[in-house]
This record gives sequence, structure tokens and C-alpha cells, in this order.
Amino acid sequence: MRTHIRRRPRPLVAVLVAVTALLGGTLAGCTTTVAGQPVGQGSVVAKGDQGQGSGVDPSFVHNGDGGEIDRLAATVVTDVQDYWRQTFPGTFGKQFDDLKGGFYSVDTADEQAPTPPCAQHASDVEGNAFYCPESDMIAWDRSALLPVLRDRFGEASVMLVLAHEMGHAVQERTGSGAKERKADPAKYPTILIEAMADCYAGSFVRWVVDGKAAHLSIAKEKLDQAVESLISFRDPIGTEQGDRGAHGDAFDRVSAFQDGYEQGVKLCSQMTVTNRVFTLTGFLSAGDQASGGNLKFSEILDSITDGLNTYFGGVVTSAGKQWAAPAMKKDTGLPTCEGGKQGPVAFCPADKAVDVDTAKELPKIHTDIGDFATATLVASRWALATRAALGQPLDGPQAQQAVVCLSGAYTGSLFNATQKFLSPGDLDEAVQVLLDYDYAARDIKGAATAAGFDRVRAFRTGFTQSAKGCAAS
Repeated sequence: MRTHIRRRPRPLVAVLVAVTALLGGTLAGCTTTVAGQPVGQGSVVAKGDQGQGSGVDPSFVHNGDGGEIDRLAATVVTDVQDYWRQTFPGTFGKQFDDLKGGFYSVDTADEQAPTPPCAQHASDVEGNAFYCPESDMIAWDRSALLPVLRDRFGEASVMLVLAHEMGHAVQERTGSGAKERKADPAKYPTILIEAMADCYAGSFVRWVVDGKAAHLSIAKEKLDQAVESLISFRDPIGTEQGDRGAHGDAFDRVSAFQDGYEQGVKLCSQMTVTNRVFTLTGFLSAGDQASGGNLKFSEILDSITDGLNTYFGGVVTSAGKQWAAPAMKKDTGLPTCEGGKQGPVAFCPADKAVDVDTAKELPKIHTDIGDFATATLVASRWALATRAALGQPLDGPQAQQAVVCLSGAYTGSLFNATQKFLSPGDLDEAVQVLLDYDYAARDIKGAATAAGFDRVRAFRTGFTQSAKGCAAS
């Protein structure tokens, strides 16, 4: 947040991955770091023995090696094409044409590896997956991209990436392809095109979750790690929406994916620059950029208190109730009120206070993710105080959803304010903390919404619909 909360760049890790879309025959990628430790998400292949040999025969993949990575990719693209064969006619009124150029696997570790169409050398594909409209084909790096995604985020992340690239093939068949974008770039900016592809990927993943795919299977609760990969594919902090290669921040990308997952292909196809709000923003000043835009933990709590009281006090008084601002109590360990189950920030009804751990867990989250992660968790406890003031239950699934939703509503008020409080990356930090921790969703007894996917969805509801959208939560 500008002025009050500032953004810290995320720490770098060793692995460099770029997931790209091919626009007008030129590789134009977004380069980012892939953070996180290897995860055990299990196989997404539903049929056949798990591991080597499972899935479909990958022999149709050009230049493939028949190994497990190409087999996984071949299984994904087989089901993705099947999905579009079934779904495309009902949305677009015509049959879906399979990719004429097919699919290419590239061994970027081998300098002598065959070069796929639309590239000058095999090394051009390093760390990439892309769709090429000129050749109507999809290629992927089987050495430095797909294995890294699988190891960091699970096999479902490979599903997301290749479904996204197939989304670009869908655009080429529906009037928003490379020709149309070149003719009218203002109507089809890159950030919109990428959001549509993320949305199409989400609609495909929902089809898989619903058990309709022939070869792939994933439970909804396994989606969190895959969705987390979208955060690593976000644009560098400070990227402007109008940049030629802009794909969106983490909030933009996760939002588009969830919209496709929940509302389907028709919504994706109807995205335009007039009906889609993007949160990607550049730095407003050289000073903000130079500082990295991040307040120290020792500064943030006092900085946000007045704003929290103003916003949530307004929610309460507009409902005809009386607001008594909770005191902020700074502690040196986990709060102990109400059994100490709320995590590093707790609303304590008996004390009419929000108790904050200023020495251990919350400072660690602040350092690892960023200042707006801290703000999001603190806002969720102000949201619990708001429910108390409104006479609403403080425990149960409804409370768990509502406190996250109200945190999103508070954040949306900052985004829409005349004075710009949010810094680039703040919303990414909110998404990150909601995926990684359940603290923001904990009720007075410490129970919480289990899936990060659902926590992000509740936050987005509040962000887009204000506190009124949280009334049913």
C-alpha cells in the first residue's frame, strides 16, 4: 500500500521459468522465478498404473522421447482437445478443429535437439511452453519447464500450463487470434488475451474435477498447489497493464482462472477491456520503486489501524449498529484469548481487542510474503469484530467465509479509493497468504475454510462486490 503499506519484492530462487504465448510468430514470454519446495500431489492420471507408462501413448508428440514428462503432457493435451471438441460447438456454434501443426516436445538440454516450428533454435524454447498461431501448434520444454513445474507444484500445474496454451488456440478459432490482435491491439491487449486463456484453462480444470475427462483426474482440494503456480507466472512487480508482454499480477491470473472454473467457457469468451477490471499496476513514483514499496513490520500495525476502523466502522453503522473500535494489543507470542486457536492475530471479544503476535509467526509471514499479507490477516480479525458488533455468529462455516470476504471488501475499498493506497504486488501477497495459510478464515474457535482455493474465492467476492456481497456468507 502506498503511503501506509509498501511492497517488498519477493525473494529470488534458483529456478527460472518463463511460460509464454506466441504472438504474431514471435516468442514473447513472461519470465519469473518458481518458488517453493517439491510437493507430493500425486498423479493426475486417472487410468493405468501410476508413474512410468501411465496415461496415453505419447508417440503422436513430435520430437518426444516417450518418457514420463512427455507422457504426462500428451495425456493432458489429449484430454484438453477432447474437452474442446465437446464444449466448443455449444459456445461458438461450430466444430472445434484439432491443432493442424500438432504438438512438439523440446529437449533444451541438448544443443543438437530438433528445433520446433516458430523458433530459431531449440534453446529458444528453454523454460517455455507456447502456442504458435502461424503453425497452429503447441510446444513445451521437457527439460527445464515441465519437470520443474511438476516437482514444485505437482502434476496439476502442467495441466494448467498446457490448458492455457490451448486457450490461445481457441482464441485463434474464435476471432481474437493473432490477426485480430494485430489489427486492433487496443481491443485485444495482451493482458486481456492472457486472462481469457487463464479462464479457458479454469473451465477445463473444472471439467476434470467433475470427473468428465477420460484420462485425468484431480480432486478440488488438490488444486491449491497448482493455483499457486499462477502466482509464479505473474508479471514482475511494477509492470504496467499496457506493456506488450503483460499477463497480469497474481490476483488477475487467479481471478481469471477461478472465473472459468466457476462460470465456464461462455464468460471467458465474453471478456473485453470494458467488462474486465485488472489490478496490475506500475509504480507511481521513482521513490516507491526504489524502496521496493514495503513498510517494516514495526511500522505496519499502527499504519493500518485508522483505516481499518474507518472502513469496518462504516459497515457496522450503515447496518444501524454501534461500532466500538477494538484496541490493538501487541504481544510477544501467539494470542491466548479464546483458547489461542486463531493463529498469530486474534479477536478477543472479552477484551474487545485484537491481539497480535509481534515477535514470532506474524513477523515471519511478513518477511516471507510481504506487508499486505500482514494487513490481510489483521483485517480478517477486524472483520470478526465487525460480526460481533452486528450480532452475528463468530463461529461456523458462515463466519469463516465472511471474515475472508470482508477482508476482501476492505481491500477493494483501498483499490477503488481516489488516493491510491495499494502498491504493486499487494494483492499478490493477499492471494499468497490465503493459499498458504488458513489464519484469515479462522473463526473464534480456530476452525477454518480448508481449501485455499475457496479462501481466495471468498476474498475476491468481497473485493468485487464490497461488504454487501459478504452478507450471504
